[in-house]
Amino acid sequence: MNTIQVSYQIGIPEQYRDTAVELYDEAFGKKISVAVKDKRKRLKLLNSSLVLKYAIGAFAEKQLIGIAGFHTTEGSLTSGIGYRDLLSQLGFIQGNWAAIIFSLYERKPKPGELVMDGIAVHAMGRGKGISTKLLTEIRKLGVQEGYSQIRLDVIDINPKAKKLYERIGFKAVKTESFPYLKSILGFGGVTTMVLEI
Repeated sequence: MNTIQVSYQIGIPEQYRDTAVELYDEAFGKKISVAVKDKRKRLKLLNSSLVLKYAIGAFAEKQLIGIAGFHTTEGSLTSGIGYRDLLSQLGFIQGNWAAIIFSLYERKPKPGELVMDGIAVHAMGRGKGISTKLLTEIRKLGVQEGYSQIRLDVIDINPKAKKLYERIGFKAVKTESFPYLKSILGFGGVTTMVLEI
């Protein structure tokens, strides 16, 4: 099926939680696996932690096929992953390791700023402009809520994503390089990009 009718909404209904978790893990599981290697534990943690009201969902034929998380000063898609949850679900040693790794990924929004908290599209929706539309919906949300800019980070091993963000109008404002962490994290640099709105 080449053409699919896609609708977008802010907040993902609870009945789509499992699909949202699968989409998020498919897109970011490799990155998260540095903190939580065991896929079963990782999915359980994401299932109990994702705060679905901080995401825009893309729906086709009553299926969730894309998500774009966002981070405000009130919360984020991944803000449910707390230190106590990590300890209770993973144990003391693994929970503390995960907390350290997640702290490296943490990006707090500044006043007037909306921060992207991950974007993922199901294989059936790729190449159909859904990522672009999700970013457009994030921008629309930013305008409605009175934000002045949207910020995101893109890792150095994802040049396709960087090109997509540039096409939308994001500009690189800072690049950090940490080659000494590449063997642990799987990437050795991050570019911070901003879209003024």
